[in-house]
Amino acid sequence: MKRLSSVAAAAALLASIVTVQTAFAADPIKIGVPVGLSGANSVVAPSVVQSAQLAVDEINAKGGILGRQVSLEVADDGSGAAGAQKAFDSLIFDKKVNTLISMETSAARNAGLPIVSRGKVPFIYTSFYEGRSCNRYMYVDAWVPDQQVAPIVDYFMKDKQAKTFFLIGSDYAFGRGMLDFTKSYIEKKGGKVVGNEYLPMDGSDWTPIISKLQAAKPDAIITSTAGGAPNVTLTKQLRAAGVKLPYGNLAVDEGTAKSMGTDAEGIYISGSYVTNIDTPANHQFLAAMQKRFGTDLKTPNDLSVPEYEAIYLYKAAVEKAGSVDTAKVIPALAQVSFDGPRGTIRMDKQRHTPLTMYLGQVQADGSVKVIGSFKNVDPGDQCPSLK
Repeated sequence: MKRLSSVAAAAALLASIVTVQTAFAADPIKIGVPVGLSGANSVVAPSVVQSAQLAVDEINAKGGILGRQVSLEVADDGSGAAGAQKAFDSLIFDKKVNTLISMETSAARNAGLPIVSRGKVPFIYTSFYEGRSCNRYMYVDAWVPDQQVAPIVDYFMKDKQAKTFFLIGSDYAFGRGMLDFTKSYIEKKGGKVVGNEYLPMDGSDWTPIISKLQAAKPDAIITSTAGGAPNVTLTKQLRAAGVKLPYGNLAVDEGTAKSMGTDAEGIYISGSYVTNIDTPANHQFLAAMQKRFGTDLKTPNDLSVPEYEAIYLYKAAVEKAGSVDTAKVIPALAQVSFDGPRGTIRMDKQRHTPLTMYLGQVQADGSVKVIGSFKNVDPGDQCPSLK
């Protein structure tokens, strides 16, 4: 009788273990998306969330990651530092997400990184930015100035015979970082910067700066503002003032350009994604987005497509690691790739990625006409101390 009791107890224990394991396997892998649903990035944030949702839907339809479904936890970071601190803290310590994958302002990213380090979660930053932000838990799948600035400056100097430039930006890490790099590149190529002006990130009256621009009489202007609202206000005021100089914008995405209407016509942009990339992968992505969101679809762009690809990169890293354990996923992120709308993305260059870059000009309907493309542009020396 005693032996039967022991067997029964063992069977019960085994059953309980199986039950626990089954429950554990059913727990979703949580992806945190802190993003600027309010503030400067509110113009583009909805398209980022849509790209994330499509990636999660597709992955779940094919069995998830390691047999586990994937869920999104979206938090508004307010497009700034204070909001980011709250969003990161909530996602990591309250929601207990397995990873953060997001497009954010540089101010939000910088404020959130100490919390990432404390929480020890993988963080894939999906926004183009000023470069050289390094953290042992962070990877970046978007462009940096080393990849983006040259196509516009070279085109203006060669094709528009521009020798003097006026630079305008938002007064924070991205705006100043981008334009510092741009100024150095212009001077390296023999040009001259005749003005370099900034407005706070939440500022909207560009009139004094436009007056300085008109007084300086440059051959071309290049701007770098916070993505979204500042792009809209600056461009509208430039047009209203009758400014018709060659205009390169280092921060406008295709979605925001469409929202500007005719004001955006003629702007030159340089980026890693435009909707008319003629590849099967991009056509498939656009069709899937249209099917998923229909009339609610926000224009896919250079701030939202990296979000889609990053979720797949995380999936590949977890599957390579065989675990969501951060210590295993972090090195795996440098070893995996994903063939997405922008081509093959691999974050193996000091946690950044080589990218095909496109020089384009915004048309009257908001679409972007590609003027030139540059294959596999290296991100340069970004985080040499990280391995």
